[in-house]
Amino acid sequence: MRESGYSEAIRRLLRPEVGGLPAYDPGADPETVLLDYGLERIVKLSNNENPYGISPLAAQAIQQRLAQGLGRYPDPAGKDLCRALAQRHGIARERIILGNGSENILELLCQTFLNTGDQVVTQSPCFGLYEIFPLMMGAQVLKVPLTESFECDVEAWCKALDRPVKLVFISNPSNPVGTAFSKTELEAIVHACPDDCLLVIDEAYYEYAVSDPSYPDALKVLEAQERPWIVLRTFSKAYGLASLRVGYGIASHIGIVEALHRVRTPYNVNQLAQEAAVAALEDNHHLQQSVALVSQERTRLTTTLRDEGYRVATSLANFLFIDTTVDASQVVQALLREGVIVKAWREPGFETFIRASVSLPAENDLFLQALTRIQTPA
Repeated sequence: MRESGYSEAIRRLLRPEVGGLPAYDPGADPETVLLDYGLERIVKLSNNENPYGISPLAAQAIQQRLAQGLGRYPDPAGKDLCRALAQRHGIARERIILGNGSENILELLCQTFLNTGDQVVTQSPCFGLYEIFPLMMGAQVLKVPLTESFECDVEAWCKALDRPVKLVFISNPSNPVGTAFSKTELEAIVHACPDDCLLVIDEAYYEYAVSDPSYPDALKVLEAQERPWIVLRTFSKAYGLASLRVGYGIASHIGIVEALHRVRTPYNVNQLAQEAAVAALEDNHHLQQSVALVSQERTRLTTTLRDEGYRVATSLANFLFIDTTVDASQVVQALLREGVIVKAWREPGFETFIRASVSLPAENDLFLQALTRIQTPA
């Protein structure tokens, strides 16, 4: 009775928006999978991490900081990292905001700009937090579907944007699909956005896509625009700093950054992350090596899976979106027993799809072999 009463009391205290929020699925925990299935090794392909891990220069920066100690609070402004990013992009430092991962900035944007009943437009399928954060603020989320061939439906976007809209979330390349808007498509969507909405373009997988001639650099597309916008990038993917949690945003106007600073916690990016990110920016060899691995293995995996009859979206990111044609949650469970962790996509309309990260050749082979075993009747 005590537990039941306590739970009821908490339920009454909850904001209605929070009580009804969908849960974000981070994927299966490797240690739990090892124990539950009695396995000796795990291939983790669920979170789009860099299989090469951290840059040697970033590791060196961490060691140097550890030697100096961690007894002081981090630089609340992240001046060194903002300075390095400003120099890299050729912009004023004041237009940059740092986050505890780029999703921290997504959350700040929703907390700062959304009121109950505001409209948010994004794509479908989408990164779960594009929906969770707006719903947390009482906003409404409208999703624009892709075409059957996983391409941008510009007409559907224009129709969705022909209404009062506060925020627009676009991931390019798309998470979880991996496809990207072309320059023409992106420009058409930007033109269709209401002048008084904030356009948010999430380029978490930018480094994997930028060498493709069809991929538009959002900063170059948007820089001439007078409208408010912000482009998000992260050090969690190609730069291999996922566990340190550091991302950044580049805003069209300093006023956007100033508004976000009013909401963010003062020390949201720790000192290890700040200094490792500065060092990672300088390690072009590690970045190029990481991108080259993904490019080569992504092509091999896509070709192999398609040859085996799977429908696979053409990805410019470090993951593949694969139609298994059966209940994806059952596929994921079967792969767990084989020691392979991928994500089932539970968004309505995509219940047969899994998302699998592109990893080292040996790990990719284990994934392919496991997929063949579970799909082949005993």
